[in-house]
Amino acid sequence: MSEPVLPLSDLDALARLDARLRALVTAHPDLTGLDISEVLRIVPGKRAVLAGRLDGRAVVARLVEERGAEALAKEWAELQRIWPHMQSGRYRVAEPICYLPDARLLVMERAPGEALLEHLWQADVGRRAQHLRPAAEWLRDYVEISEGWKPGNAKGWLARAARAAATQPFGRLRRIESGILAHLTEMATALDGAEWRVAISHGDFHPNNLILGEDRLTGIDTGGSGRLPVCKDIARFLVHMGRRGMIPSGRRYLGVDAEGLEVFAEVFALTEIERNLWLPFFIGIEALIRVETRALKHSRIKRAEEMYGLLLDDLAAL
Repeated sequence: MSEPVLPLSDLDALARLDARLRALVTAHPDLTGLDISEVLRIVPGKRAVLAGRLDGRAVVARLVEERGAEALAKEWAELQRIWPHMQSGRYRVAEPICYLPDARLLVMERAPGEALLEHLWQADVGRRAQHLRPAAEWLRDYVEISEGWKPGNAKGWLARAARAAATQPFGRLRRIESGILAHLTEMATALDGAEWRVAISHGDFHPNNLILGEDRLTGIDTGGSGRLPVCKDIARFLVHMGRRGMIPSGRRYLGVDAEGLEVFAEVFALTEIERNLWLPFFIGIEALIRVETRALKHSRIKRAEEMYGLLLDDLAAL
C-alpha cells in the first residue's frame, strides 16, 4: 500500500519544513553550506525528501520525524556497509555524505541521471529490454558479498500475503487474488523443507530506485534493506513493472516481463527450484502484499487486473 504524499502546494507544511531546516543549519556547522532548492516528497508525520547542494555538491537529504529515527540510522548503516563495495564502476549506490542523528537528517549524493522506470516509458519500445540485464547485474553486485543458504519459510510469507489480500478493496481483484492465494498455498506445501538463497538485499528493489546515468546505474533508497530471500527482491522488480503494464520485451510470463524473468534467472544462476518454485512463489506473494487503494487511477487498476489474471493462468499451469 502506498504512503499518502502531501501535495507540495501545502504552504503551511512547506513553511514548517523551511523553519526546521533553518534551525538545523544554524545549530550544525556541518550544514553551513547546505542550500535546499527542491522538495521532492513529503510524507506527513514521517519524512521529507529534499534536494539541493552541500558545499556546491548536488545532494539529496532525508529529514525524518522522531518515529523515523531508527529507520534513518539503519539506512545510514547500510550505506556505510555497501558503499566500499559499490562506490565505483558501472553499478553503484549513492555516496553517503553526512548523518546527524540528533537532527534526524541524512545527506547523500544526488546520483546523476533519471529513474529507470521513467526512462523506460520515454524510450523507444524496441530498446527497452536492453535495460533488464543491467538492472539484474546491479542487484547481483549488491547481494553477492552476503549471500548464503538457509531453510526457507514459505508459509510465513503466505500468511502475510493472506492478511494483505483480505484488505483488497476491489471485488474483481479479490476474486483473482483468491485463486492466486490457493496456488501459492499448494506451492508452500511443495516448498516445505526446501532451502532458499538469502542475502542482505535492497528490500525495495524496483526500477524507480535505480538511477540511469550516462556511465553508471545507481541504486537509491536502501532504507528497507535486510537479510531477505533473494527471489523476493527479483520479484519486487518484475511485479512493480508488470502491474503498471511496463513489459519491455513485449512478452509476459506469470504476468511479468518474460525476458526480465529469464535475464534475472541467468544473471543469478538460479537453481531449478529457485527458477520453477521460489521465484514464481514470490511473484505471487509480491502481487498480493501490495494492496491497491481506491485513490489509484482506473487505468492502474485495469493494468493490475490484467497482470493478476495472467499470473493466475500461469500459476495454474505450473
